[in-house]
Amino acid sequence: MNKLYPLKFNPVFKDKIWGGRKIKEVLHMDYGNLPNCGEAWVVSGVEGNPTTVKNGFLAGNELNELVEIYMGDLVGDDVYEKHGNEFPLLIKYIDAADWLSIQVHPDDELAAKRNLGNGKTEMWYIIDAEEGAELISGFSKKVTEPEYLKYLEEKKLKEILNFEKVKKGDVFFIPAGRVHALGPGILLAEIQQTSDTTYRIYDWDRIDASGMKRELHTKEALEAIDFTVYPDYKTHYKEKLNQTVDVVRCPVFTTNLLWFDTAISKDFEEIDSFVIYIGVEGSVKLGWEEGELDLALGEAVVIPNVINNITLTPNGKARLLEVYI
Repeated sequence: MNKLYPLKFNPVFKDKIWGGRKIKEVLHMDYGNLPNCGEAWVVSGVEGNPTTVKNGFLAGNELNELVEIYMGDLVGDDVYEKHGNEFPLLIKYIDAADWLSIQVHPDDELAAKRNLGNGKTEMWYIIDAEEGAELISGFSKKVTEPEYLKYLEEKKLKEILNFEKVKKGDVFFIPAGRVHALGPGILLAEIQQTSDTTYRIYDWDRIDASGMKRELHTKEALEAIDFTVYPDYKTHYKEKLNQTVDVVRCPVFTTNLLWFDTAISKDFEEIDSFVIYIGVEGSVKLGWEEGELDLALGEAVVIPNVINNITLTPNGKARLLEVYI
């Protein structure tokens, strides 16, 4: 069998009622004639929405087909044992030109109970934010279920939700159960469990192209919501030039940030997992024993578990997110 190598994929583009044009204009991706491209899925094993390999002899193969063939060599033995032939993470870029629906995702336990596969814990890294852009993460005050339903019914949900002003470089960790929504003027990278289950709580009474409101999932969402009020919803980290900085560690993924202007060598001997690099600023040359490739803003690359040593060389200054399990 030919040797595995770092894999880039053809994105899956999603037209969204709230989408804009930044995926084309800022990330330089060609999504054809979609009127409102809201999402580009750059690494996906989601059923019905798989990404296919773009580079090398495996070009054209779907991600999950590769997991089935290469198993632990691609994803890591422990990861393969736990997740089988489904690649466990979904990586996307999101462009919000309008408010997304206020929504929540189930955790693994609830998803299993409802035969939905995985739950959905995710995180956001803000690549770009217009002046005054904001998002919703969690509750701003303690409410009971009946109180929450009353606010929802009276269309006053905003009064009990936590709004956050955002800027470039901000990180928000959104565990399953946390009510959330993105506001207009935000371009971000999202790392999440492989799942496409979203419970829509409120959609701003929006009407779609055919004059219909989108479906809401009031009952399903209720069991998923974590009503806890937290003191701080933002993830804090201290960026250091030419160092790998921890940003998010949770059972479903670990994410680090690299901000660098000089070549960095990486050794993954200790990690029994694939590693994903996501371009969030500038561009980088990624080298390994058998070759090299370029990684630009708006791209992601999956380093198979069997590759332990790589070198990252930025063109000027660059930022990458580094993700593994």
